[in-house]
Amino acid sequence: MSNTSLATDTLSKPAGSVWTACLDFVSLLKPRVMSLVVFTGFVGLYLAPGDGNLILQTIAVLCIAIGAGASGAINMWYDRDIDAVMSRTKTRAIPSGKITAEAALTFGILLAGGSVMVMGLAVNWVAATLLMVTIMFYVFVYTVWLKRRTPQNIVIGGAAGAFPPMIGWAAVTGTVSIESITLFTIIFIWTPPHFWALSLYRSDDYKAAGVPMMPLVHGRYEKKTDFAVQHCSLSTGYSAFLAWYFGGCIRSDFSTIGRSFYRGCMAGYEK
Repeated sequence: MSNTSLATDTLSKPAGSVWTACLDFVSLLKPRVMSLVVFTGFVGLYLAPGDGNLILQTIAVLCIAIGAGASGAINMWYDRDIDAVMSRTKTRAIPSGKITAEAALTFGILLAGGSVMVMGLAVNWVAATLLMVTIMFYVFVYTVWLKRRTPQNIVIGGAAGAFPPMIGWAAVTGTVSIESITLFTIIFIWTPPHFWALSLYRSDDYKAAGVPMMPLVHGRYEKKTDFAVQHCSLSTGYSAFLAWYFGGCIRSDFSTIGRSFYRGCMAGYEK
C-alpha cells in the first residue's frame, strides 16, 4: 500500500479509529522502554558540566526518546515472526494485524533519520553521531545479528541501552569523556541480569520462539549462582571505583550502595 493510500485511508476513518491508529503507532515505540531511555539520557544531561540551553536540552531529550522509539519500531518489524508465537508479544500491533509490517518499518526509518538529523542540526553532531550509533547498534548488532544466534545476545547487545547518558552528556559538552563512559558502563553492567530475569520468568515464550537466552541455554540453577556472583563482584568493585573517582559528597552514598548490594547478593547466594 502506498503512503498516499495510507494517508487517504486514515483520513477517511472516524475520529475514534484515527485515535486508535495513532495509539497503535505509539505502541511501536515501546513507551515503557522509552521512558527508561529518557530518564538515563536526562541523567547524562543533568550531570554534564556547564550551563546548557534549556530549549536545546529539551530537544536533545526528545531526540533521544524518538531515536529509541524508532529502534523499537524497527525491532518489532524484524521480530514480527517470533512476536506472533510469544504470549507476551503476540498482541503487539504488527502480529495482531493492527499495523502492516511495511508501515511499521517506514515509520521507524523516518523517525530514526529525523531524530538524528534534528539532534545534529539543533544540538551538536557528536550527540547526533552517538544517537545514530545507538540506533544502528540496536537494530543491526542486537536485533539482526545477536538475538537469535547466541546466548550472549543481551550481554553485547545491551550496549545499545547504555548509550543514552553518553548522548545526554555529549548534548551539553559536545564531547565524550571518562564520566560519560562511566555512566555508560553502569547501565551496561546491569542490563544482562535484568533481561535474564525476564527470560527466566518467560522461559516458555523464549523457548517457543527459539531465542537462546542465557538461562535457557545454561540452566536455571547456574543462572541463580551467576546472578549472585556477578552482583557481588561488579556492584561492589564498580561502586568502589565510582567512590574514588567522583569523591566529594557522593562518596559515602556510593559506598553505602555498594555495601547494600553486597549484603543483598550474599543473602540471595546463601539461599
